[in-house]
Amino acid sequence: MKSFRVPSALGLLSRPCVVTPITSAPGLRAQARWAHRDSLPKLPEIPAPIPFVPDVETFLTLIGRGLRQHASKFPTWEALFSLSSEQLRELGVEPPRTRRYLLQWRQKFREGRFGIGGDLKHVENGVAILKPKEVVKDPLTRERFVVNVPPHTNPDHITPEELVRVRGFKVRGIRTILGPYALPMKNGGVRLQVTEGMWEDKRGHKVDGGERRQAEVRFKRGVAERKALREKQGFY
Repeated sequence: MKSFRVPSALGLLSRPCVVTPITSAPGLRAQARWAHRDSLPKLPEIPAPIPFVPDVETFLTLIGRGLRQHASKFPTWEALFSLSSEQLRELGVEPPRTRRYLLQWRQKFREGRFGIGGDLKHVENGVAILKPKEVVKDPLTRERFVVNVPPHTNPDHITPEELVRVRGFKVRGIRTILGPYALPMKNGGVRLQVTEGMWEDKRGHKVDGGERRQAEVRFKRGVAERKALREKQGFY
């Protein structure tokens, strides 16, 4: 049986390149050039920062799992969203599940799937002000919802274009705002501040060793319990 040799990447790179001149019509030369351009790898898309996530450190702080400690390894926003998994490993982003988690959140951010606060527009120093807004639809119907406004601003004194309705929060009663990470203020409304792990996807808790070892752990526990019961009853 014949064995096949797989050429290494280094061998392919060092192989001499034979260029055959194209002496036919100019159209064929253009087709070859366009085919080569299409075969080039596409550069990763670099999304623009948003008001609640203006820089690398804020992004890593929000997604949690200790990734904030690696903020100094990314000199620019572009570097954060362009480095490959192999390059992240060389920078010391370990273990592998942490790199996978970072890559997953990078893709979510590109697709506009933000966590809480991702729809905010008025943010200063990582803090956003949320206040209740009431709209009278008819004499019998009033709608109350939460809006993001600039600091020291009354929602009734700004134009509808500047009002930003915030998802994930609701108004209870007339003035009380309910929602995650909402910090009440003395003059009404709440503050929403960048917090470690605010966007974190919580890992599940392993029970009896997790799915792979659960049967083994429970079997050994049963053996130990039966042995202890026999010894207690005087059977050795």
